[in-house]
Amino acid sequence: MSKLDQLRSMTTIVVDTGDIDAIKEYSPTDATTNPSLILLATGQPQYKHLIDEAVSYGKQHGDDGANTLTLIMDKLFVNFGVEILQLIPGRVSTEVDAHLSFDINGSVSKAHDLIKLYESAGIDRKRILIKLASTWEGAKAAQILEKEGIHCNMTLMFSLAQAIECANVGATLISPFVGRILDWFKKAEGVDGYPASEDPGVKSVSTIFDYYKKFGYETQVMGASFRNSGEITELAGCDLLTISPKYLEELAKTEGDVPLKLDAAKAKQSSIERIEMDESTFRWMFNEDQMATEKLSDGIRKFASDYRKLQKKIRETYSI
Repeated sequence: MSKLDQLRSMTTIVVDTGDIDAIKEYSPTDATTNPSLILLATGQPQYKHLIDEAVSYGKQHGDDGANTLTLIMDKLFVNFGVEILQLIPGRVSTEVDAHLSFDINGSVSKAHDLIKLYESAGIDRKRILIKLASTWEGAKAAQILEKEGIHCNMTLMFSLAQAIECANVGATLISPFVGRILDWFKKAEGVDGYPASEDPGVKSVSTIFDYYKKFGYETQVMGASFRNSGEITELAGCDLLTISPKYLEELAKTEGDVPLKLDAAKAKQSSIERIEMDESTFRWMFNEDQMATEKLSDGIRKFASDYRKLQKKIRETYSI
């Protein structure tokens, strides 16, 4: 068996891409997208019809101002999601604009807009995960949405504090960013890399996974943002792993044993102590974690920048 086949027996495999052709090739259960991935995909001619249709929708329903471009962007993200859902049995994650990362009401409103577009396309909300930044405000938005039956995927996750609060509010899924944590530590410590078992990103996800299983949280853990396949196999047993086509291909072509690494039964027997979380505790714990503080800020800026680049591309191409 390939390493990918072995992983599938322990972990739900999710493809991390906006490239619909790649999804066809690897047959994942779920798929995730973000503004950076959609920006990349819109540069490929086979997806031009998805942009054309979104532009037509925006012009038809907008007011010829900023609202038109907002509608186009929402519809474009949903168009990619709808296309992806034709190819997978599970769910697709669609991201709320990163500019709303500290806006509870704005995030909830945007989630409602996206879900309405999906439902208008005949897609049940159960097949959609709304991606929100793992800020305090993002968690509070998720709490509101989950009570409405709108499921959330908490992204830009770098710390246990974020993970605990997102589980406390009942978020469906969290996406700890393994590779971005590795990036930070390599730069901070001036090293070229770490053995997979000592990888700081792997250790962060393992800590979160064990905490969740120890205390019986229903929120699922989905490792994301990998820099090498060793990080992926070191998280075998994680609830889900979202993997780019590059590493899916590598794992599919590689044989070798992939032992179980994350074990819920063992976590339940661990001596982990519960952390009581409120806003002041969250903000203090997060502030004390330099890596998480820097990477969350950087991640929000990057997603917001790529969102603006996509807007600019559409404005210039279609004279909006």
